[in-house]
Amino acid sequence: MSKGMLARGPLDMASITCPVVTRTGLAKSEYIEELDMCAVGQKSILHPSPAEMPKSRVTWTFSAIFSLCLVLLSWPVVLTSRAKAPPEILSRNSLADPPRQSNNLTNVVQWDNYTLFVNDQRILLYSGEFHAFRLPVPDLWLDIFQKMKAAGLNGVSIYTHWGLSNPAPGVLDFNDWRDLQPLFDAAKEAGIFIVLRPGPYINAETTAGGIAHWVTSQVAGELRTNASDFKAAWTPYIQAIIKAAVPNQITNGGPIIAVQIDNEYTQNPPPRAEYFAQLEEAYRSGGVVVPLTYNDPNMGKNFINGTGAVDIYGMDSYPQLFDCSNPETWNPVVPNYHQYHEASNPNQPWYMPEFQGGSFDPWAGPGYDACAVLTGPQFQDVFYKQNWASNAKLMSFYMLYGGTSWGGLPFPGVYTSYDYGASIRENRALSDKFDELKRQGLFLRSSPEFRKTDWIGDSSTGGVSVNGSGAFVTFLRNPDSGAGFYIARQNDSTSTAKTDFRITVETSAGTVTLPQTLDSIVLDGRQSKVLVTDYAFGASRLLYSTAGIFFAGTIGSRDVLYLFGDSTQSHEAALLLVGTSTVKATTSNVTISTDSNSKMSTITVLPGVAGLVTVWESDTQMVLYSDSVTAATFWAPVIPGSSALAHYWQFGSNETVLVGGPYLVRNATINNQELALTGDLNASVPLTVIAPNNVRTVSWNGVVIPQDSGATGETSIFQGRLDRKLTSNAVHIPTLSKWKFADSLPEIHPTFDDASWITANHTSTNSISPPLYGDGRVLYGCDYGFCENIVLWRGHFSASGDETSVNLSITGGSAFAASVWINDVFIKSTSGNSSTPMTDEVYNFPPGSVVTGKDNVITIIQDNMGLDESSLTAEQSKSPRGISGFKLNNGNFKIWKVQGKLGGYTDYPDKTRGILNEGGLFGERQGWHLPGFDTSHWQTRALADGLPNGSAGVGFFVTTFNLQVPSGTDVPMSFVFDQHSQPFRALLFVNGWNYGKRVGNLGPQVKFPVHQGLLNYNGNNTVAVALWGLEANATLTPKLSLVADGFIDGGVGPIATNNPGWSPRNSG
Repeated sequence: MSKGMLARGPLDMASITCPVVTRTGLAKSEYIEELDMCAVGQKSILHPSPAEMPKSRVTWTFSAIFSLCLVLLSWPVVLTSRAKAPPEILSRNSLADPPRQSNNLTNVVQWDNYTLFVNDQRILLYSGEFHAFRLPVPDLWLDIFQKMKAAGLNGVSIYTHWGLSNPAPGVLDFNDWRDLQPLFDAAKEAGIFIVLRPGPYINAETTAGGIAHWVTSQVAGELRTNASDFKAAWTPYIQAIIKAAVPNQITNGGPIIAVQIDNEYTQNPPPRAEYFAQLEEAYRSGGVVVPLTYNDPNMGKNFINGTGAVDIYGMDSYPQLFDCSNPETWNPVVPNYHQYHEASNPNQPWYMPEFQGGSFDPWAGPGYDACAVLTGPQFQDVFYKQNWASNAKLMSFYMLYGGTSWGGLPFPGVYTSYDYGASIRENRALSDKFDELKRQGLFLRSSPEFRKTDWIGDSSTGGVSVNGSGAFVTFLRNPDSGAGFYIARQNDSTSTAKTDFRITVETSAGTVTLPQTLDSIVLDGRQSKVLVTDYAFGASRLLYSTAGIFFAGTIGSRDVLYLFGDSTQSHEAALLLVGTSTVKATTSNVTISTDSNSKMSTITVLPGVAGLVTVWESDTQMVLYSDSVTAATFWAPVIPGSSALAHYWQFGSNETVLVGGPYLVRNATINNQELALTGDLNASVPLTVIAPNNVRTVSWNGVVIPQDSGATGETSIFQGRLDRKLTSNAVHIPTLSKWKFADSLPEIHPTFDDASWITANHTSTNSISPPLYGDGRVLYGCDYGFCENIVLWRGHFSASGDETSVNLSITGGSAFAASVWINDVFIKSTSGNSSTPMTDEVYNFPPGSVVTGKDNVITIIQDNMGLDESSLTAEQSKSPRGISGFKLNNGNFKIWKVQGKLGGYTDYPDKTRGILNEGGLFGERQGWHLPGFDTSHWQTRALADGLPNGSAGVGFFVTTFNLQVPSGTDVPMSFVFDQHSQPFRALLFVNGWNYGKRVGNLGPQVKFPVHQGLLNYNGNNTVAVALWGLEANATLTPKLSLVADGFIDGGVGPIATNNPGWSPRNSG
């Protein structure tokens, strides 16, 4: 835009058309004396004088005012946003509030058709999904929660995993990283509310959707129904969840504000609804008093009413679905969320328990970087704000941090990484998506008026007057204060072209057409904006703004407004600037023009503004502006109060500061005139601080930061510099070398004795798929306690000499593999692709491989990729894994033996890492992957040399290395395989943790982040690779390196390791 566009001048108050009524009432805390804009230069339409009224109207007006005064005097004191107070003082009650609802068990958590109320305060729940089991380092949970909180979120949605915590009938294991109390404590320390989602079914792209593996084989009744044996199976787990959750409910001072019933299901047929009712009864009888919620898979209207109905209904949505192959190609926004809510549960708040925060990626997919593009900042900008436009006030993004599907956690459709392209990446790094999340989150946190809005209309209903067919606008209005929120996007939400528009809006000053000093409001392709009118910040109020709002509120005794916008666009805002100015913008790109009558100032920002600009600074008010990128470098940490909810914004404190520059600000306190900041640096940066006037000193991670020598006394903004101390040279990342090697497939040797293995002789199964062919014996691993990871089968037969081949139908889930030997002679391998769960093939015996008159053995090594999710088909989690059909051509099998992980699910030895860590490879059963196992007698062989003689089979490679990482740092690390496509599968064990599965001929994953706590950052580490060659005479050259993903000063604090070492095992 050219400077000539300013020719229109400041806001012309005389040209404004004043409506007869512009608002429906004022909330108590919003009741302040405002400038009567329409009284300037003309008679007031809103407030005619008594002399102009009929007598009856005067009498009525006096009575109404007198009554209102009595009501006002009876109201409790309301805390302004510049003070600290306990939650009960922070309470807001509105004249216009509809009746609150509750479950009649507690009034601590209530709701109406707008939002939740917690401790009598209306909250907008802005949340993200996190799975502690995908980050099995309890000391790092606080890291994730602090990052969520720093982005302006106030909630976290948490799945718990039945299969991990109830690994066998009668066995409950909430120890180590499965312990829920440290999780609850970390959330409360960060100031994050929890919506707990214990299932029993969770979906979550995890094996069996979280249902315990033993249940899939031992329960005959239909899963996820009121079947008596299924209820008996889940009851101990749910009772354990209740025992952990009850003392951590918000009613007892904890962080849990809701509990979800199961997940993504249907209310029919009736046994499903009865199952929900059983779960609800269990929670209620066990003492859970917070609301029970539900997550409907799209617009299904399940469990709103009738049997199994929950307190608060929610619906999930993934508008971009789960194909990241073409990340620049979008599906359009869903336009009828609001209409669906109004038709389905209008008396409840509009709740989205899962909205797309990324996407899972399948085997052979494009990788999670592509998913991060598909659901990137533009997607967040358009689609998240479309949720706002639907008047959703409870939202959670799936995933906010994805983590790692280590060991046997994945269902067959995904690989080890569960990065999800989320805002916080798998290695815990903050992405550009996090920047957009923060811009939105801090706006919502700053906007109490947005917590309660009526949906007035949109471009399709005529409820908004827009000049420009390319824009689509939705109008929301706070019924108490009259604050307006116009949410604009392109009519074609997928468009990458630019469009512009003008809009006529309602304000307290009348009807205004925006912009006033510019030609139009510009929307870039795939961009959304929120235009506000009559928007409060502290005791001040914006008349309107076409710029975004990053922060609004009070800091110390001063009202602070931080506007932002893209540097390539123009922006405009109007407000009454108050106080004696010490700083006023004078640049050519940012101008202020003031109407001489109304004293209303119009701020105009032209393209080209980069960095932070102080538009106005006085003793009572500060207005800032920056480009969008600069805004994302700022933080608004909560200054904790002294109540039980000290770290919770709105409840324990409404006090904050603005801090610009650091990679992350984790905490802030003010004591003895010192603002003490703690956080992270990934580079040396300038430091900018807007703090209360009584702050005289600023410290960073315990070190006082000097004020820049060039800073002037005209501004109260603190400017300094933060220098990163940690460099890449300070951390030695070792080369992985000096590998030791041993064969890990003795089962194919003639002398191997499988007498201690389980005899596979079952003739019935609870699997949904009976054997396809054979002699009646069931060869499914789960039926013998071996559901997860690699399972070995040995079929014995006495050879007559006529045997020529064996037919085998092998089922392992999509992307599985299996290799087959006759005695010690390799026949071939078979593999499923990214969508094939089973293969059915003939395995011809090579000449001379069968020994006539002797015991011959077919050995099968089979990779189990996890059990299917049940989704809407409850029994699908009983999917078969093993040999679905067998036939010895011209012969019969005498006996079948099976071996999975040592001890199966009843007696596995590694209780720390848990049920899903190990499989049935000989090396795993012996514990070769564990720290401390003695490999000194093994041969030396480089991993890059592959298996000896290029043979098919399995070998273990083990090496150790030392790390010495300075304390007070965060250095995320990853193990990286080379990207060559070769016919192998490899399991990566780090200090005993099965933290990666590399499929060399399928992909896509080659990089495997492993966190501190699993890695010992100050001592010795063991890495083992189980290399499975799938072809004979194949040259395998896998290479593995350890890399640092970043060098960060700060971190969350000390990280404990819990990596039990090797001890002798009685294995077969």
